[in-house]
Amino acid sequence: MSVSLGIPRLRRAGPPAAGAPAAGAPREAGLVDRHGRRATDLRVSVIDKCNLRCTYCMPAAGLPWLPAAQLMTPAEIARLVGIGVTELGVTELRLTGGEPLVRPDLEQIVAAVRTDHPHLPVSLTTNGIGLAARAAGLAEAGLTRINISLDSLSAETFQRLARRDRLAEVLAGAEAAAAAGLSPVKINAVLMRGVNDHEAPGLLAWALARGFALRFIEQMPLDADHGWTRADMVSAAEIRSRLGERFRLTPHPGARDGAPAQLWEVRPLAADPGPGPVLGTVGVIASVTEPFCADCKRTRITAEGRVRSCLFSHEETALLPMLRAGATDAEVAQAWREAMWAKPAAHGMDHVGLDSPDYVQPERSMSAIGG
Repeated sequence: MSVSLGIPRLRRAGPPAAGAPAAGAPREAGLVDRHGRRATDLRVSVIDKCNLRCTYCMPAAGLPWLPAAQLMTPAEIARLVGIGVTELGVTELRLTGGEPLVRPDLEQIVAAVRTDHPHLPVSLTTNGIGLAARAAGLAEAGLTRINISLDSLSAETFQRLARRDRLAEVLAGAEAAAAAGLSPVKINAVLMRGVNDHEAPGLLAWALARGFALRFIEQMPLDADHGWTRADMVSAAEIRSRLGERFRLTPHPGARDGAPAQLWEVRPLAADPGPGPVLGTVGVIASVTEPFCADCKRTRITAEGRVRSCLFSHEETALLPMLRAGATDAEVAQAWREAMWAKPAAHGMDHVGLDSPDYVQPERSMSAIGG
């Protein structure tokens, strides 16, 4: 079976021609949209390639990867980050993929950003394969913290989900990240009905024992096979119910402030009705059943340098050709503003049922978009 990357529609990028009508985006503001939101959280995919084949993301045979010449170079990534920070008000950066550790020059990318922006929080989302050998070097280069995808503590279940027998490497990577000071180490887990959903309490106990911050993520309709169904997805309510079999969850008192995860304080499940000690926190990212679009602060750039205003967007704005054609920072910034000005009010899953023919899943999978 062949799978297409599904290239979305490209919007015009670059300064308008003389006399052309303005796109509507303010020329002096940051990354604001027509609905009053301001994007300050930048997610940059550094590569589309991955060394796992997780069932909820990629087909078993993989995908047609982008040619190396189409990927942004470390200097181009650093320049776009610089435009985001100095021109557009970006205050934090997350490097994503694909799998970022597949890039041998990842430390160079981190170091380039850190040199230009000594105080910018720079995090990384990874599957953890190869991290044990590189965590210290990434920390030395200037990485602030790390998110590691881990869906199961069972080697058999991990292999069933990821189609690779690599659990031991992921666990070693998590320990190495903690030892390198990339804290708090965050763990991202996707639960699949009938596969690993029963593991939720055990995953939380494991994370709490190590001081890791666990985040459960609802499976989103961003798989390359387009096989997602609402019936198979484990909802946020179900996740909380599962965790409630072993722990007592209470809402975290802190402000969410646009964060994807809704946080809960975790306490022992005891007969005593008292509050009990707080063991830590757990987060649930419920993009499907409890969307948080109204407070979204994210802007995304794909590995080939295209702006996506929303994870579920059907349009992208190409910035990399502008860089390579000699555009100024101001021109690139304005194209980026216009892309975010067009951001929809919501991802569309709130208007129609996800199993309805009226809902159109984005052509690109998560690995091609970058989380």
